[in-house]
Amino acid sequence: MRSVVFTLAVFICATASASLQQRQPDAARPPNVVIVMSDDLGYGDLSSYGARDARTPNIDGLGRDGARMTDFYANGVLCSPTRAALITGRYQQRYGIENALGGEGTRGLVATNQSLPRLLKDNGYATALIGKWHLGGVADSRPGAHGFEYFFGFLGGYIDHYEHNRGRNQPDLWENDTAVQQNGYMTDLITSRTITFIEQNANRPFFIDVAYNAPHWPYQPPDKPSVAPGNARHLQPQDDPTSTRGEYVEMVERVDRGVGDILRTLDRLGLSTNTIVIFTNDNGGEWLSRNAPFFHRKWTVWEGGIRVPALVRWPGRIPAGVVSRQVGMTMDLTKSILVATGSRIPVDLEGIDLFAILEGRTSEAERTVFWRTAVGNRPQRAVRSGHWKLIVDGTHVMVFDLGSDLGERNDLANQRQDVARRLRVSLAEWERTVDADSLSPGRGGGPGRGLRGLGARGGGDTVP
Repeated sequence: MRSVVFTLAVFICATASASLQQRQPDAARPPNVVIVMSDDLGYGDLSSYGARDARTPNIDGLGRDGARMTDFYANGVLCSPTRAALITGRYQQRYGIENALGGEGTRGLVATNQSLPRLLKDNGYATALIGKWHLGGVADSRPGAHGFEYFFGFLGGYIDHYEHNRGRNQPDLWENDTAVQQNGYMTDLITSRTITFIEQNANRPFFIDVAYNAPHWPYQPPDKPSVAPGNARHLQPQDDPTSTRGEYVEMVERVDRGVGDILRTLDRLGLSTNTIVIFTNDNGGEWLSRNAPFFHRKWTVWEGGIRVPALVRWPGRIPAGVVSRQVGMTMDLTKSILVATGSRIPVDLEGIDLFAILEGRTSEAERTVFWRTAVGNRPQRAVRSGHWKLIVDGTHVMVFDLGSDLGERNDLANQRQDVARRLRVSLAEWERTVDADSLSPGRGGGPGRGLRGLGARGGGDTVP
């Protein structure tokens, strides 16, 4: 009997010791960070955001086990501007990026020692961008220049999901700075490369920007190899034949499956408890997306063009099941990640630390945030302050109370001129400061900056 008890005691001690040893690396090093950014996903395209025809249990699970944000915004109405805000932690207008940039050979976001991946790399992190870059294709604006130790993906704004080109004779698949060829569906390739990077860097802190290009057009569903029609052009609802909502949903669900595979890899390697996982999107959805309950879509400063899903899981820090109405923007993720990882924080960052709010360590903050675009020669500006929002769409100035009018259907400009005056002054002052900064030395100023942005003159394709 004594032998049994002794053996049991030894087993328990050994088990406890092994458990302690497994936890010690987590306690001894800063958290890993995996940020997943999908492309052109609608606010309402996830099950947890109201979709009934799309099954997204893995992405939804991040909110169930952590926080789901209801009032989160993309910094821009298109791909490049929002991605620039994530890399810099500032309004992208300060760098003159308000339009979609091109691919290889295109001037873009010039690297500095304050890029998010550079700051993390300087702090000992393994850094990777896997998927879509879309911030320039010349040497000083490629992923490696910004501090990404590893890059696999494409430089431009879109890609045939099977052929991996941006049209006839325009291949755009890279590993670091080398053009490569690889068979496979792009979503699956991004997932598999992400898993490999995690496996290879499991013993050191890592940061991975998982930039899925789905469900961005061309709308090619998985497991059905095809060549995108019309050199991968964007099929419209009036085209015959055209794409379907069903094909789009298949693309969304494949992204969710990829997220699930990444989460299971973290579990298998014992990394989940010390890894922050973020899911969000770069702008509002396109015509096949579900942007409900909001009006309009990508390319616009209306809610349907800028409000996006955001879910954050950080075990042991962010309580499970948090639903937050804190107003957030893409650039807030930059500040949040730098704070969480103990990295150097540039003094001019414009985002806030969202994680402190989601953890409950600080209270929600009322904010004033801004947008501006002139895509398609249609100038649009917007500012949200508290529950009030002012939109300047062309020559029209409109005021909406988002507290009671999420769909922006009841223009209150004829009743709340006081709000219109206050927010219009605030918007004008913001424009003055970002435009002045965009022309300062070291920002890559010059032709193409200002309202139109680099993408309007940058060469190559400028497709968002």
